[in-house]
Amino acid sequence: MSAFTHHFSFEFRTGIRDRTLLLLFYLFPLGFYLLASSMMSSLNPGFKDILIPAMVFFAVLTSALIGIPDPIIKAREAGIFRSYKIHGIPEFSILLIPVLTTLIHMTLVALIIVVTAPLLFGATLPVNWLGFLLSFLLMVLASTGLGLMLGVVAPSSQAGVMLGQAVFLPSMLIGGLMFPTAYLPEMLGKIANLLPTTHAMNLYNVFARGLPYDLNPYLSAGVLYAGGALALGLAIYLFNWDSQNKTRRGRPVMAFIAAIPYIVALVLAFV
Repeated sequence: MSAFTHHFSFEFRTGIRDRTLLLLFYLFPLGFYLLASSMMSSLNPGFKDILIPAMVFFAVLTSALIGIPDPIIKAREAGIFRSYKIHGIPEFSILLIPVLTTLIHMTLVALIIVVTAPLLFGATLPVNWLGFLLSFLLMVLASTGLGLMLGVVAPSSQAGVMLGQAVFLPSMLIGGLMFPTAYLPEMLGKIANLLPTTHAMNLYNVFARGLPYDLNPYLSAGVLYAGGALALGLAIYLFNWDSQNKTRRGRPVMAFIAAIPYIVALVLAFV
């Protein structure tokens, strides 16, 4: 436990001191929050109803899909994990600590947004805070699991960025963060079921705002939970101590198993 605590403390302090991670965890999401909230609130007053969850989930995506994979990939390529193995640090600890430190950063950013959004932009607060907490935690689970898995399976930092963007950009465009998915063409609205933000926003609208639903919120909760749990499990199973190790467990293509819950949601959307 002492080794885990020291490792956790080191990683957390490194995240605060590293300018790149500081940008990804705080400056970029908060800067986007201020800019997008100012613009969208003026162009679409209805955006104030979803401003808080949209900006919080945006911060979660940024931290998880861009902030988590790169340090893992670089540590593996530099042989740092090999030294961890020599000193008896378990792989579970290596993967759990980035998730925990990222969760702390995400929570701090979420608190800043929740406190300042009503004051600066007249954003609507959640009616049910437990519903908001549920949607936040499930979004964190799904996103950090995905980010961790990308860090494990991506062969390089460039590949990690590209894979992360493959989820990040569609989430921004059709995932319900900028406008409700109900405004999308029918086909795009159904395809949006492949994205975690679609399900997180659906949970928020139903459980935190009390709105009627088109997509079953319990299905969304199950998709986020199952997707996050599968991604975390696959990240642990596929973890490789060294990029030169040719005897790794499983194959990186197994990472697509984590997409099964989202594919099931897509299929059900067409039924």
